[in-house]
Amino acid sequence: MYVVMLGAPGSGKGTTAKILASKTNLPHISTGDMFREQIKNQTELGKLADSYISKGNLVPDEVTINIVKDRLSWEDTKNGVILDGFPRTVEQAEALDKILEEQGKKIDIVPELQITDEIIIERILNRVTCSNKECGEIYNTKFKPSKIEGVCDICGAKLVSRVDDNRETIKERLKTYYQNAAGIIEYYKQKGVLCPICPEDPTAEDASEQAVKAILEQRK
Repeated sequence: MYVVMLGAPGSGKGTTAKILASKTNLPHISTGDMFREQIKNQTELGKLADSYISKGNLVPDEVTINIVKDRLSWEDTKNGVILDGFPRTVEQAEALDKILEEQGKKIDIVPELQITDEIIIERILNRVTCSNKECGEIYNTKFKPSKIEGVCDICGAKLVSRVDDNRETIKERLKTYYQNAAGIIEYYKQKGVLCPICPEDPTAEDASEQAVKAILEQRK
């Protein structure tokens, strides 16, 4: 099963992808993970990506696509993969289709998490993340708090908030997402693989579990 996760910032896309990966035994691959892996291994693609990232610039489509192509050639992706953060544009989606077509594969389902802006804003304003980059667990002080306030349940590191997680910045990020996502949502809709996912209670602690259940039911 080849999956592309779509959803606005704060929709729970990353958390849902991780849970889905654990239930399907498919690798969860985010653009950030791919960049970090390539940079850590000092590959030519990694060095090229780092030359942009280290200067605070966006990595060009060509570099990102080549990194994805390399990652999709790994043995652990032969039965499927859950992509999170890629593709972000129609051009990237078309390139992904070509990469998979060369392997005799195709995108099977594109879950689009549909959460209202009000709930997303509330989620992000109360979001805290483990400061241990090796862990990176995400919590919500209102919807999904840690057992001990300010401390990660998994590794015991301090939980921190992003400096730019304020209401006005969040609204701008959502506006940018909707502008950029419109094309790719329509692209996958035309392909017949778009799957809108609306958790019954998006404010519940198990909202991501609800989303995963809905995705797996759509797959049957």
